[in-house]
Amino acid sequence: MSLVYLVRHAQASFGAQHYDRLSALGRQQARWLGVYFAERGMRFARVMAGTLVRQQDTAREAMGAMGADPGTIITHAGFDEYHGEALYAAWSGGADPREHQHADPRDYWRAFRAAMQAWSEDRLAGVPESWQAFGERVRAGLDEAARDTARDDAVLVVSSGGVIGRALADIAGAPARTAIELNLQCRNSGICELIAGGGRLQVLSFNTVPHLESPARRQAITFA
Repeated sequence: MSLVYLVRHAQASFGAQHYDRLSALGRQQARWLGVYFAERGMRFARVMAGTLVRQQDTAREAMGAMGADPGTIITHAGFDEYHGEALYAAWSGGADPREHQHADPRDYWRAFRAAMQAWSEDRLAGVPESWQAFGERVRAGLDEAARDTARDDAVLVVSSGGVIGRALADIAGAPARTAIELNLQCRNSGICELIAGGGRLQVLSFNTVPHLESPARRQAITFA
């Protein structure tokens, strides 16, 4: 059975005009991740990422730190994050999420959790994709990641918290509420391990950050 390393992108630019870019800390997190893999002699049979800048750049930084060729990254839109701003706008009547993020971050996340729950119950109008369509494309991406892998192969996939939460919940047969909670617990550059074999996936680990756990790096553990 092969292993799929499903990694959340490193820290992006939360609260900024353009979220979809890595912060300086995010680039460092990604490089530390690559060094961690290299020190363990990891070699990936396939490296994949969504189309988003923060996902692509996390993969490139990690592969560069491993001494691997970033040009071998396979892009798959199944690993793109859901449209968070559109969900929040649909739930809040068109409000700008950045204003809420700056004014009261804790209350913003309560509101965002409620928006996601409404989305999962098909109670939001005018959103770019349905909860069901989101799950289908996530599964398509994972199927492609595991396709034709050999017993000892390892595959690296860089994606986002919503994709990871949905993937793990669906693998476990858990409800939408579980997917939402897993999503909001995902740490930047956190690793989930999936076992792929026999046409199915199993969860081996969730949200680990071994590359950030030394005393000198614990301040670099981030969630947004």
